[in-house]
Amino acid sequence: MRYILLLILGLVVGAGAAIFFLGVPSAKAIPGARVQAPAGADPAGTVVVSISDSFFEQMLTTIFRDLGPPKFNLSSAARDSNPIQPAVFQGGCTNSVTLAAQDNNAKTQVQLAGGKITAPLVFSGSYNLVGNCIQFKGWAQTTIQLSFDQPSQTLYGRVVVEGVNLEGVNPMANNFVTVFVRSAIDSRVNPIQFLRPQQLQLLIPVQASNGSVKAQVKDVRSEVADGSLRLHITYEFSGAQGQAPQG
Repeated sequence: MRYILLLILGLVVGAGAAIFFLGVPSAKAIPGARVQAPAGADPAGTVVVSISDSFFEQMLTTIFRDLGPPKFNLSSAARDSNPIQPAVFQGGCTNSVTLAAQDNNAKTQVQLAGGKITAPLVFSGSYNLVGNCIQFKGWAQTTIQLSFDQPSQTLYGRVVVEGVNLEGVNPMANNFVTVFVRSAIDSRVNPIQFLRPQQLQLLIPVQASNGSVKAQVKDVRSEVADGSLRLHITYEFSGAQGQAPQG
């Protein structure tokens, strides 16, 4: 019983110390408004783009195969949110987290089910805590939220960490590592430019009228069903004479 009480006390103290030194991790604000589900029938000028989960699988496979595992510096991520860092958190460790394609317990992937975009992220890394180099690994359960910024004509994604599962980490260090992993993912991954203006806007030449029709995105809605992400993109059209692209 005494050991259990000491363990609980250690966890509470560790959590308090982690928050004191590192701050409470919070999701970074993303430009634009949160993308909502379609409300009834699509308005005129709407196109529906469907993206399957196999598309994301192929994209991630290419990243790990051709570009190498993404790596994020934990110390830099922490300094961004809290520039006052005690010397005990600095040292010879790499102070970084590296994503992995998979391990024995999870796989880094994008899952489209239950009306949500979820993305388990497998990782490993090391961190210097009070002069001790802590090696850690595990996976983070995340969701991806979409937002559309109409002025910049950009569709953003935000990775929200809902939980961190660590393997083989001392309970006293668990809270520190968890906070740093959350901060690294939020600071280094977000925001994701899901679709840029060049990919969303349309410019349709009308040679017979010596002009062109420009289509800007007015609204974006999304839904997840049957292993696919469907984007309902509503355009606002305008025409201009004497601006036909030369071809």
